[in-house]
Amino acid sequence: MQRREFIQTSTALGISAAALAEMPMPMDILGKSQLKVSKFCLGGYHMRVGGEISGVRIINRALELGVNFFDSAAKYHNGESDVTYGKVFGDSPSLRQRVLLMSKAENRTREGAMLQLENTLKRMKTDYLDLWQCHEVVTMAEVDKIFGPSGSLEAFIKAKEQGKVRHIGFTGHADPNVHLRLLEGYSGWETVQCPVNLIDPHYLSFIKNVHPKVRERGLGLIGMKSNAIGNIRKMRIATIEECLRFAWTQNPNTLVSGVESVDQLEQNVAVLKTLKKMTPTEMSSILDRTSKGPTGSRIETYKIKETTAMRHRVHTDGELA
Repeated sequence: MQRREFIQTSTALGISAAALAEMPMPMDILGKSQLKVSKFCLGGYHMRVGGEISGVRIINRALELGVNFFDSAAKYHNGESDVTYGKVFGDSPSLRQRVLLMSKAENRTREGAMLQLENTLKRMKTDYLDLWQCHEVVTMAEVDKIFGPSGSLEAFIKAKEQGKVRHIGFTGHADPNVHLRLLEGYSGWETVQCPVNLIDPHYLSFIKNVHPKVRERGLGLIGMKSNAIGNIRKMRIATIEECLRFAWTQNPNTLVSGVESVDQLEQNVAVLKTLKKMTPTEMSSILDRTSKGPTGSRIETYKIKETTAMRHRVHTDGELA
């Protein structure tokens, strides 16, 4: 979203920058972890797109707005997202204790995942993570590796036993069946991160298939991809405000939101702090509308393709497009 568009949005909401910071931040309990998290979680990849100085500025403004949950991953900008958080929190033990840091590891072996964790802790300048997640599980073959001998699940269990991480979970956005198998294969997960957007219900839906299972188990539900990596707005399917309202109406405990400027951060937080959840009529209307336009992997390019005849490049987490 460009600055001009944000100004129009914030003016319509009638909120000044100072007043926005004074408004209370909606909070929730992240399932079994019992972590009290802000309903807005700062996405670690997009935060760092503009460089370190911009990232630090975004993080500090997020703190002023009441955000306490911050996302990263070992692969984001080759570790520089971790480094940026370290710049803000690493030299302030009191500030570190006030926030919740989440990072993720995509290596599927015990040794590889543990090495990624150790490097993340060093870059963030912290002794522990509040949440560590198995990152971007896409295929059943990856699940086999995670659960297999010397697989990364062993690292997650060991890291929690050692106190290097407080809680563990997994993420993914390609196939809800992969999530269901991860849920069935191990009872110790505490959080699940997956897409929540107004295109998702029409194809390989995480909202329909995964969200209910996560809630049944009392796990923390972390939403992401509310704008389908920008494609929903880019293709004029819906506005940013509609995307965010729809996502938060699904009641994830928190929503990881990718912002690349303070302006975008403030616009997203303003929607949350003034949130009016969609009514059943609004939900029905918007899903009917979106079902008639482009759906599936043409929009959610991170999901597996409908047919092998389609040749678009599949998105991986930590890419702009």
